[in-house]
Amino acid sequence: MRRLEGHLALVTGAGSGIGRATCLLLAAEGARVAALDLDAVSVAQVAKEVDGPAVVADMADADAVADAVSQVVEELGGLSILVNNAGLGLARPFHRHSDRAYDRVVDASMRATFHGIRAGAPVILARGGGAIVNVSSISGIRPTRGEAAYSAAKAAVIALTQSAALEYGPSIRVNCVSPGLIDTPLTAPLLDDAAVRSGIEQRTPLRRVGTAAEVASVIAFLCSGESSYITGINVPVDGGSLLPSSQVEEPLGDIVARHDDRG
Repeated sequence: MRRLEGHLALVTGAGSGIGRATCLLLAAEGARVAALDLDAVSVAQVAKEVDGPAVVADMADADAVADAVSQVVEELGGLSILVNNAGLGLARPFHRHSDRAYDRVVDASMRATFHGIRAGAPVILARGGGAIVNVSSISGIRPTRGEAAYSAAKAAVIALTQSAALEYGPSIRVNCVSPGLIDTPLTAPLLDDAAVRSGIEQRTPLRRVGTAAEVASVIAFLCSGESSYITGINVPVDGGSLLPSSQVEEPLGDIVARHDDRG
């Protein structure tokens, strides 16, 4: 039997990348899946791939989210899994963040997740319980230069996850994943530069960039009964990129290299 047989799922930010990969995997594991995105064309394609409803909505709009969840419940017959994946990145110096830019990032990540949980949790409870998985980022754990608004918004997603886990247990398990740099259409402008990609891979303990399917596999695990005693956690999916200490990594690395006997 497939792990998610009988489950009814909604995935936001489903039009590409991690969202699309998550839709495909949840469907392959037996769930009926609704795909939500702001891009009507891409989400229609994903919905076709998983044979589920397509929903077009702006997750930053509370009323639109409430209507979207109602539409999904009507079309699927309920909801037992919610994956809050919608988000938006922006890189610029701290003092160059305009109010508009800040609001766009916070709306797309933190506010969208808040709206998703608030609208989705009651209908999951009404069906008897289930799972919510939110998508944060390693930038929400350890900030990156130029990502002040994004890092703050993704840190808030982790805090929302923990708060929701406290409030909705034991009926709903609420967890979070924090991807590192993942090969998706959004990161293509960066990763298409061979020199940049090589440098990133050399600074990652697993020596490669992750895939959307690898993040989706962790999300599917957190939605399944295999994680039945797990709630309120944040799982980095980053190839170990959070491990090095930037303060001592280079000098200690040189010392270790001089004594490395692995050939």
